[in-house]
Amino acid sequence: MEANAIFCFVLRNPVVTSTMNHATYKNPAVLSHHAMRRMVGVIALLLPLVLAGGTILISLLGPSHALPRPLLERSISDYRYTAMSGCEVGSLCAIAAFLMCSRGYDWADEITGYLAGFLTLGVALCPSVNPRDPLHTPLQLELNTVHTVFAAQMFLVLAYFCLVLFRKSAPGKSRTRRKQHRNAVYAVCGTVILVCDVLMVSLNLDRAERWLRPINPLLTCESLALIAFGIAWLTKGNGILRDRPHNHVQAA
Repeated sequence: MEANAIFCFVLRNPVVTSTMNHATYKNPAVLSHHAMRRMVGVIALLLPLVLAGGTILISLLGPSHALPRPLLERSISDYRYTAMSGCEVGSLCAIAAFLMCSRGYDWADEITGYLAGFLTLGVALCPSVNPRDPLHTPLQLELNTVHTVFAAQMFLVLAYFCLVLFRKSAPGKSRTRRKQHRNAVYAVCGTVILVCDVLMVSLNLDRAERWLRPINPLLTCESLALIAFGIAWLTKGNGILRDRPHNHVQAA
């Protein structure tokens, strides 16, 4: 139910649907592709907020009428074991499907899209361990390891999208001032994702985990990385810093 509500919001969001009427007659296939990128961006951008806010709201409206304990989960993946489970898994599967349908300028873009989609699907389908269970089976521990590996590699590929692929220009097209601004956005977003990924991996070290514990490091890093990813894809989908019509240059 929650996942369906998010998808309905995304499809009706003016940021997603902007420019749909402007040039549908010119090339509807390209517009659909841009809209798909904006959907990926909106889902990724909203996911941390929707999971945390939805869990709190459902708990307040439930029989106990109290805040959930803990107020925030240890990670995005731990929301699989809350009332927002369907939203978490469904959103990741939707992002994976959109990534696999992503198209670029050459075969490297295509392979990267399929790889990112596969890794995201692996994160969705291989659950982490339930933090509320005192004991875990060997299979659960193995799936948790696979989940962690998929997640770390997924964020690396998403950073590669921002730092390398998104900064390309269409063949034969000059770079507009807006394109230069978009490239700066991609660079910042990719750097944020990389730093967050490094910090998440470093949590396996006891000293780093103790030092970062006060900021709920796993949830904070995952949320920041998803928000950066969402902003980059909104920008790539012409939702932010779109070229002005008088430039007569296709957005890249």
